[in-house]
Order: sequence, then C-alpha cells, then structure tokens
Amino acid sequence: MKPLIYKNTLSKVNFSPPLHESQPRGYGYEIDTHFVHFYGTANGLWVISSGLTTTQGKSGTLVDWLATIFGATELATSLHEVGQSVASVWRPGIFRYDDIREGLGTTDSDRHEALQSVRLLLERLDEIFLYIEPSPASLSTYSHKTRELLILACTEVENAWARYMREAKAVPVNGKGYTTNDYVKLLGPLYLDEFQLTLKAFPAIASSRPFQGWTAAQPTKSLIWYDGYNLTKHDRKTHFDKAMLKSCIDAVAANLALFSARFSPYPLYNEGGTVSALFQQLFEIELKEPRPETFYVPLIRFPDNPNLNLIVIDSANQKLVQPWTVLPFSL
Repeated sequence: MKPLIYKNTLSKVNFSPPLHESQPRGYGYEIDTHFVHFYGTANGLWVISSGLTTTQGKSGTLVDWLATIFGATELATSLHEVGQSVASVWRPGIFRYDDIREGLGTTDSDRHEALQSVRLLLERLDEIFLYIEPSPASLSTYSHKTRELLILACTEVENAWARYMREAKAVPVNGKGYTTNDYVKLLGPLYLDEFQLTLKAFPAIASSRPFQGWTAAQPTKSLIWYDGYNLTKHDRKTHFDKAMLKSCIDAVAANLALFSARFSPYPLYNEGGTVSALFQQLFEIELKEPRPETFYVPLIRFPDNPNLNLIVIDSANQKLVQPWTVLPFSL
C-alpha cells in the first residue's frame, strides 16, 4: 500500500489557526477500519508530524475523504510503501532516535563515531574563523590552515562515499578502486543535492549546497571544493590557492550533508554537548526542492475498538506506529 501525497488547502479539524496554514503538506492512506492523514511542513526539514495524525472511520473513498477534510490537491503516489524505509538513507518521516536506529538501520556507536568526525571539522572551521572573518571579500583567502582543513574534510567525504559503495556492493568502474566516477552515482539515491547549509552567524555568505551541480560528465571538476582539494593535495606549490576558505566551508557542509543523509539532521541539533553547540552556533540545515513522494510515511495500527470519529492523535506517543520495513541500500 503506497500512501497518497498532496497539498492541504483547508482543514476541518478543530484547530486555531487552521493546521493547513502551518502544515500545508499531507500524507494519507487507509487501513482496515480507518483513513489516516499526517500533516507536514513545506520548509526547513519538511517534518512529517506524527503528533498531528488525523484519523476517521472509513466511509466512502480515501480520495473523497482527503478532499473533503483537507482540501487535498495535486495528489501523487509515494514511491515507498507505507512504513517502508531504506537503510542509511534519511528522508522526512524519520524523526525520533528509535526511528533513526530502526528505520535507517544504524547504531548508536556508529552515530557517535560519525559525530566525533563532525566535531573535529566544526572545531577547526570555527578556529579558522577566529583568524579569517567570513565575508564575500575573504572567501578566496587561503593558508596552510585552510589547506589542512580542506584535505581533512574531503578525506572524510571520501570515507563516507566509500562506505555507501561498499554497502551497495558496487563494483568500481575501473575494476580497481572507487573514484568520483563511482561516487557520483550516490547523488540521486542519497538526495545529496537537496541539502543546503547556511552560515547563520555570517548572513553575508551565500548558503552552500555542496552537491548541487555534481555531474557524471565531470564528476570531479563539477564539485569545485573537491576539485580544489584534489589539486592542492597533489601539488601544493602550483595549486595552493585552491585551498580557499570558500572550499573549506563547502567541504565541511558536504560532511554535514552526508551525516544527515545517513543519520538524519536531528542529532546535529539534539545530541547535546560540543557537537550540537558548535553546529547550532555556525550552521542551519534545510532541504531545498525535495520530492515529497520520496519521504517515508509511518504505518499505524489501532488497538481493538478504536474511536471512529474525526480526531487528531499523537500516534508516536500512543505507541501506534509500527516497526519500519527497511530495504537494503542499493544503487
């Protein structure tokens, strides 16, 4: 059963202000006795709100119910079954830590290890900002410290890319080792070009979408920050200037995007300690132009004799959300 994805244009649920104003996206399906609808936002991280689960006993068709209660328009069908997710590929619908573990097939120890790498990158970037004030005029500045950070950040990106290739059991194009000719295949399955990072402490700096424009035709050169790393790593004398501040920012942003693709962005905000403090001091993360059909919609089940009236419930806290069916990651 694949849920329907749509826009809400009205809400007959008794809330003030009307829920469709702050939650304009909808995700609906039917189970044995009920129609089910989840509200969702259309900005930021495009949250699917399990705390705003609307249900009603079935009468008529799902499409008619969605139109009557929520003014559903622009209906589309999800790419995933209800309650289905893909290992190590975050999509809105995964929010709580139990979901991160179960729905993404990750462990606390893996997440903590990844957060340690993120912490090191954020600390080094923050240290550089003590000496180079980020501004449009300083983005081309380079030094041994920016080169050091760029190499470290891009090495971590390569580690993340290679882990996904191994998980997918992908055979290298050249038959030897993975290169960007292989890694570029991750762009679509991980939705990497959706992630946008903003240096909120420095609003004059343009937001970074580190994987936007990555192409199979030029898998290295189409990532300016990664191409700069490749050049300055192998020939510092000739290409020292490629280790510029802008590339450092983009390379750190790329690591944050890859972390979010694997574990969701929420640990960056909620893990606590140094990592969350540094991340929230420096960055804001959001999805730009995502496809809601790719999101994960939770499956709920009711106990015996459920309420058939039109009601809003918190399906997660009421323990109605069922375990995720996790598909293996593949290319």
